[in-house]
Amino acid sequence: MTDTPHPTPPSRPIPLPRLARALRRLPPSCGPVRLVAVDGHAGSGKSTFTARLAEALGGAPVLHLDDLASHDALFDWTGRLRRQVLEPLSHGETARYAAYDWHERRFGPPDRPLPAAPVVLMEGVGSGRRVLRPSLVGLLWMDLPQDTSWARGRRRDGPALSGFWDNWEAAERRHFAEDPSRRRADFLVRELPEGYEVLPGPAEGATEPQIITQGEGPSAVR
Repeated sequence: MTDTPHPTPPSRPIPLPRLARALRRLPPSCGPVRLVAVDGHAGSGKSTFTARLAEALGGAPVLHLDDLASHDALFDWTGRLRRQVLEPLSHGETARYAAYDWHERRFGPPDRPLPAAPVVLMEGVGSGRRVLRPSLVGLLWMDLPQDTSWARGRRRDGPALSGFWDNWEAAERRHFAEDPSRRRADFLVRELPEGYEVLPGPAEGATEPQIITQGEGPSAVR
């Protein structure tokens, strides 16, 4: 991530759109793009929160890293991300990448567009990994415990995918043991019965529990 100061939320709850405005005020980190990562354990609600944040940003483009991973490379997608996404974005060009079909077990053609918008959101497990941080303007961590997240993901996907989850949990555990993201997060996102609260993360060195709250009713779990 860049070495520029990150926005510190005020001490009283504020709506999520104010976080969006704070992100837009930061200097670009990947060419003209402010690239924001939303990381966390599988099943922690990254996709749903990212959709809410994208809406608050006026329809910011979202890259789902599930589109770049595959059965054979659950976490080995950094090279593909750099070639197909980060390089064109860094030149202010629309990225076009090949999305993986998890049912057909193959990648499609490289025709999925991702515009070089002022703010681009990238969500997925490992999106805050070490090698990507120089390209990030901010890292948000979905602060749901590992076991709770995995149990929720298993309930969502059903028993038919229990074998996949067994392999996934082992791979995710190895990834975060070698390359933890939470300790480098600028913000921690916690899901509430209605909406979210966003607190400064460990990277901020904040000592007071400052909160951003977004109340939108119960959100779907992703």
